[in-house]
Amino acid sequence: MNINQKSVDALRILSADQIQKANSGHPGLPLGAAPAAYELWAKHMNHNPKNPNWENRDRFVLSAGHGSALLYSLLHLFNYEGMTIDELKNFRQFGHLTPGHPEYGHTVGVESTTGPLGAGVSTAVGMAMAEAHLAAKFNKEGYPVVDHYTYAMTGDGCLMEGISYEALSLAGTLKLDKLIVLYDSNNITIEGDTDFAFTEDVAKRFDAFGFQVQTVEDGNDLETIGKAIENAKAEKNKPSLIICKTLIGYGSPAKVGKASAHGEPLGVDNVKEMREFLGWESQEAFEVPADVYANYESIANEGSKKEEEWNAMFERYSKEFPEARKEWDEFFSDIDIDKIMNSDEYWNYEDKAMATRAVSGNIINILKDLYPNMVGGSADLAPSNKTEMKDEGFFSATDRSGRNIHFGVREMAMTAITNGIYLHGGLKSFCATFFVFSDFMKPMIRLAALMGLPVAYVLTHDSIGVGEDGPTHEPVEQLAMLRSIPNLNVFRPADYTETAVAWASAMKSEAKPTAIVLTRQNLPQIEGSSKDAFKGAYVISEAKDKDNIDLIILASGSEVELAVAAQKEIETTGKSVRVVSVPCMEIFESQDSQYKESVLPSGVRARLAVEAANPMPWYKYVGIDGDVVGMTTFGASAPAKVLFEHFGFTTENVVEKAMNLINR
Repeated sequence: MNINQKSVDALRILSADQIQKANSGHPGLPLGAAPAAYELWAKHMNHNPKNPNWENRDRFVLSAGHGSALLYSLLHLFNYEGMTIDELKNFRQFGHLTPGHPEYGHTVGVESTTGPLGAGVSTAVGMAMAEAHLAAKFNKEGYPVVDHYTYAMTGDGCLMEGISYEALSLAGTLKLDKLIVLYDSNNITIEGDTDFAFTEDVAKRFDAFGFQVQTVEDGNDLETIGKAIENAKAEKNKPSLIICKTLIGYGSPAKVGKASAHGEPLGVDNVKEMREFLGWESQEAFEVPADVYANYESIANEGSKKEEEWNAMFERYSKEFPEARKEWDEFFSDIDIDKIMNSDEYWNYEDKAMATRAVSGNIINILKDLYPNMVGGSADLAPSNKTEMKDEGFFSATDRSGRNIHFGVREMAMTAITNGIYLHGGLKSFCATFFVFSDFMKPMIRLAALMGLPVAYVLTHDSIGVGEDGPTHEPVEQLAMLRSIPNLNVFRPADYTETAVAWASAMKSEAKPTAIVLTRQNLPQIEGSSKDAFKGAYVISEAKDKDNIDLIILASGSEVELAVAAQKEIETTGKSVRVVSVPCMEIFESQDSQYKESVLPSGVRARLAVEAANPMPWYKYVGIDGDVVGMTTFGASAPAKVLFEHFGFTTENVVEKAMNLINR
C-alpha cells in the first residue's frame, strides 16, 4: 500500500476509533470523505501547523460539522497544537479539545464553529469576501500579500438548508473565485436515501448560481480529486463546486452505503472488520504506523516553508511600502477604543429629536473614518437602516474595494457572512435589517455569541412604532429572544448619547457580539443621558428625594422619554420617583453588587418597567411587588401614535400603574 493511501486510511481508522470509544458520533462522512480531505490538506492547501494563525493561510471550514472526527484526525496527524492522541481518545468528553462539533476558539485549527447545517459554508462565503477585499486593499504589483483560498466541505444536508441557497447565490453573484466547495455527495441522510426529499440537480443549481461545477465520480480517486481542485484554483471568474461522489461509511463492509453509518458508532466487530478490509496492519485502537506520521510531518514542513517564503516577501513589502505596512498592522490589531473616546465629533450632537436609526447612521459615518477596516451592509434595507458608509463604494464582482455590502434579501446568510468576514481576520464587520427579521438571523447570532465574535447587528424599526406596516413587521417578542442568548449584548438606546455608547461598546467588545436595537420614530435628547450607559443601566432622572424613593421606573429606548414624563407628573403629588434607563441588561448584570444596589436599591420594592415589548425580561428587576407596562399581544396596523395610545404607552397609563404600586 502506498503512503498516500495509508495516510487516507489513517484518517478513517482514527475517526472510527474516536467514535467507537466515545460510543457516540458520526462515522459516515469521515470514512467516505477522507480521500478528499487528505488530498486537499496534503497537496493543495497552504497551512502551517506551527503557526495556525498565519494571515495568508488557506481557510478550511468543515460545514458538515457532525463529521468532526475527520477534522480532529487531520489536526492530530498534522500535529496541531494540543491535538494529542489522548484528545482523540477523549472525543466528545467534557473539557477536551474534541467536542461533538468543531468549536472556534476552543480547538486550534478550527476556523469556525459548525454544526447547524449550512452555517459553515455560508460563513466561508464571508471569509472569501474578506480575502478579496483585503487583497484589493493591500496587494501591490509583485507583492500578493493577500492571496489564499477558502475551502468548505459540505454534504447533502448543508445543501438542503435554505441558508446555503442564500449564501452561495450571493457568492456566485460576487464571482468569488477563491471560494471552493467540496461536496461529499453520498445520497444518504439520517432517514435514509436522499431521494425521499432531495432529488434536485445540484450541479444545475450551482451552474445557475454562477459556479464552476465539476464532478468526481469516484470519491476515492485522489488523482482526479486533485485535478479538480487545481482546475478550481485556475478558474478566475467563478467560485467552484466539486461534487465528490462517495459511499457513506466506506471501509466498513457491514455499514457502507447505509443510513446507519451516518450517526452511530460502527460497533466493535465492524471496526475490526474495517481494519481487515483496509489492510490496516494493527488491531490496536489509535495506533498509527510511523511512516504515516512521517508523511504528515513532511507535508507540514512544506507548509512551514510556504509561510517562510511569504514572510520574506512581506518583509520586502514592508520596506517598500511602509505606510501600507502601518495600515496592515492597524487592520490586524485590536480596535483602539481611544479613537472613539477622544473624538469630539463622535460625542457631540445637535439637541433635536432624531430617530436612533438616524443617529446610528451618523455614528457609522464617523466610525468608518476612525476605523478604515470597518465593513458592513444591510439586507436590502440600507436606506431604512441608515447603514450606508458614504463615499466608500459597494463591494461587488467588479469592485472589491467597496466597504459597503449589498447582501440582498438574505438575513440568515447575511449574518453568517458577517461572522465569516470577522473570522477571516483584519476586518470589523456589521450587518443590518429590520428588528422583526432578527428571527431569520437568530441561529447565526447564536453562533457568533458561542464563538465570541465582536460583530455588530444593527436592528431598526424596533417596536409598534413601525405603525402602518402592521403586526408582521412590529417586533414584540424579539427583545426577549435576543436577551435570552448567552454572551450577547443587546442595546436599546434612548437617544444620541446612548446610541453612541452602544456603538462604542460594540467596537471595543473583544469576546461577544452586540445587537443595537433602534427606533424608526424620532426621540428627544434626554437631559440626564450620559456615558453611564456604558454600565448597562443608570439613573437618568433622579428622584426629588433620593434618600426616600417611593417608586423606581425602569425603561429602555423610546419608553425612557415616557418614563421621565410620568415621573414629573407623579412628583407633583409629593411622591419621590427615580427613573432608571436600562439600555443593556447584559452589561448591567456584569456590574458589581454595590453598583447595582446604588441604581436599584433593594429597599425600594415599588418598581414599574416600561417597554414596548414582551415583559418577560423585566420581572427579575421589578419582582413580585412590581409591574410591567409591556406588549402581551401582537401589534396592529395603524399610525404609531394610535398604537402607543391603544396599547397603553401613554403618560396617563404609566402614572396610573405607578400610583397603584405606590398605594398598594
